[in-house]
Amino acid sequence: MAEGQESSEKMTAKHKKRDANLLAFTGAAALLALTAGFAISAFNSHRRRSKKKDLPGSTVRVSLPAPEILKLADRIIAKSKEVHDTVTSIPLDKVSYANVIAPLADLEAQQFPLIQSCVFPKLVSTLEDVRRASAEAERRIDAHISTCSKREDLYRVVKAFSVKGEWMNPEAKHYVKCLVTDFERNGLNLTVTKREEAQRLRAQIDELSLRYIRNLNDDSTCILFSEAELTGLPPEYLKSLDKAENGKYKVAMKSHHVLILLELCKVGTTRRIVATTYGKRCGDVNLSVLERLVELRHKYARLFGYSNYADYAVDLRMAKTSSKVFEFLEDISASLNDMATRELTMLKDLKKEEEGELPFGIEDLLYYVKRVEEKQFDLDFVALRQFFPVDLVLSGIFKILQDLFGLRFQKIADAEVWHSDVCVFSVFDLSSCELLGFFYLDLYKRDGKYDNTCVVALQSGALSSNGERQIPVALLISQLQKDNGGHNGLLRFSEVVSLFHEFGHVVQHICNRASFARFSGLRVDPDFVEIPSLVLENWCYESFSLKLISGFHQDITKPIKDEICRSLKRWRYFFSALKLKQEILYCLFDQIIHSADNVDIVELFKHLHQKVMLGLPMLDGANPASCFPRSAIGSEAACYSRIWSEVFAADIFTSKFRDDLLNHNVGMQFRDKVLAPGGAKEPIEILSDFLGREPSIQAFVASRAEYGL
Repeated sequence: MAEGQESSEKMTAKHKKRDANLLAFTGAAALLALTAGFAISAFNSHRRRSKKKDLPGSTVRVSLPAPEILKLADRIIAKSKEVHDTVTSIPLDKVSYANVIAPLADLEAQQFPLIQSCVFPKLVSTLEDVRRASAEAERRIDAHISTCSKREDLYRVVKAFSVKGEWMNPEAKHYVKCLVTDFERNGLNLTVTKREEAQRLRAQIDELSLRYIRNLNDDSTCILFSEAELTGLPPEYLKSLDKAENGKYKVAMKSHHVLILLELCKVGTTRRIVATTYGKRCGDVNLSVLERLVELRHKYARLFGYSNYADYAVDLRMAKTSSKVFEFLEDISASLNDMATRELTMLKDLKKEEEGELPFGIEDLLYYVKRVEEKQFDLDFVALRQFFPVDLVLSGIFKILQDLFGLRFQKIADAEVWHSDVCVFSVFDLSSCELLGFFYLDLYKRDGKYDNTCVVALQSGALSSNGERQIPVALLISQLQKDNGGHNGLLRFSEVVSLFHEFGHVVQHICNRASFARFSGLRVDPDFVEIPSLVLENWCYESFSLKLISGFHQDITKPIKDEICRSLKRWRYFFSALKLKQEILYCLFDQIIHSADNVDIVELFKHLHQKVMLGLPMLDGANPASCFPRSAIGSEAACYSRIWSEVFAADIFTSKFRDDLLNHNVGMQFRDKVLAPGGAKEPIEILSDFLGREPSIQAFVASRAEYGL
């Protein structure tokens, strides 16, 4: 099954895009930020009324009532027009850094926290009217941003400065280039006719993308099975299913039902029926939508001078060209062939033992990988929870981040928050005691809260034109479950890994030292943004750090045992080659359809499936292209990016950290060379500077070979 399918089916396309912007901080362009003074004064009376502590240096407002959110949004929009009108009034022969670029840079840094004060409550507020007002504020601000991004007068002023040749340092020069690129990616350097055509194509593309997702969301296909046909599935799964009048269970073709069934159901015919039906969803209708989408995307890209959409999409990313992506995916796939062949042979042998001469199919992959894991590992993940009390895990994470990156974390008592569960921490440099930033922890599930785990920037770090540094503020949202008594609970191991990952984003945001908010924190190349967090995940699989973050909940002096640590490390990559090759299959498909014209999508998938999956055929009648939302919206021509990040994160960890997990000198080099620049430098330059060479795929492949078959 395609990675990311479940979340894509749950969310509307518009919200998926917006939430991705909140996480990756690639949403509002620098030109669309606004001055802070007018809005800060509006909150003075609110601050005086509050008995809670303000965070020094933060202009984020965390508990605005619904009417104030909408008023602030309207003031943001009004001030934006005023500021941009002032900038555009500069005669083209009088433009300078001081009267065009510096004001725009200050605007973004100052206004981003106010915009987020309007927008983030929809994710976390306990009040329905506040969430509604936040969503409406977001709609108004987004509409305004869209209008501003098409202002030709503003583009002319910025472009005039960019060609003037005034001296700037490298970061400022990069910032100006990004401003120009933003406008030109909106078509402002095209002729009027081409610009209108681009807008028409963009509207059609957006409508078709939404239609593709709606078709999947509206699909109500279900299959009836007897209890015997669902042998192997746990009682709680069966209880979650509706029943038909004849007493059979209804299995809906939704990923949360399908994936569990494919992993646990012992009946091979049931697995095959479910996998085939799931792969047929929206059949011909979404196939035609995707074909039309790809055609329009190619036309759109060619208006901007690209030969295909993939080159347009990849141009501003770390990979740079579609051909580089192809080379990367092909190299990774080929390097996994031997390991994947051994895995497939073992799975086929196991199926023969259990089911006789029935041929092994792609629908059997998850089930038999699970069976091999059960035979090879004595890992009881339910029992393992008892060793991960949330408070102990958090203190262990803080200790690791302190020792590695020279950070000190201090909980702030009586800070203003939106719910009693929320905690606020200040982050200091351990040596100088300099305040680096703040972050909010909103860890526990509750009604009305955003149901995914992510980090949201609330305020960007930046250096203003008067030399003052604005400190970053972040928010970590998670969905942990409290125990029955309402106390902080025990974490599943997957939740431990997730917390490490998200704290990687928090540190990435807090430790940034870029001068421009545009390059702050997670506002970096999307091919690069996950790398620091994926590096940090490695500490979850090393005995030293596992013992540091674990302890039996009734006696925390007893960490998990050495053999469990070793098993977790082996389990991480055990039988990973075939599953990774399946993901590569989808990435190659996505890249090819966005790189060439008139591709027969069905035949392409059949060909790739045989080639990449070592001869395993597609399921008869299945049409994966019709139910692969990542290629329809959100990751089109960029599905490779997750694997890309994992490869270079593995190189960093293996080369620099694995032999000395708490090497402070290496950690500080990582903080200074990788985290501090943010988006101010090219990612390949950042990684090469830290590694002392260009990054390589070898460590990624070797790590899987070491713990695979």
